[in-house]
Amino acid sequence: MRVPADDYRPSSRPYAGLVELEYPLHDWTAIVTTCGRICYEKRKVNLSTVVAGQKVGVAQVSEHIWLVSFMDYDLGYFDDETCRLEPIENPFRPKVLPMSPE
Repeated sequence: MRVPADDYRPSSRPYAGLVELEYPLHDWTAIVTTCGRICYEKRKVNLSTVVAGQKVGVAQVSEHIWLVSFMDYDLGYFDDETCRLEPIENPFRPKVLPMSPE
């Protein structure tokens, strides 16, 4: 019987961690709470506990409509009246352009 340490050795490169998430093209950045919400003007918008503790970018796309993004992915929209997030179809699908008719 062999253990993994018999076949693998530690990497010579130290792990420095990930870079801090920034959203320069968004209006503001929010940190998702442990219960999966962001706070907007004393109201709570439910996102998901999957992104709890992470920063998300929030950008106003039209009057009363806000876009929520995580990293390079747009998660969905919410309006400031109901504060309910409406998810986008599938933000993680491959972005492929349609074929040219020519």
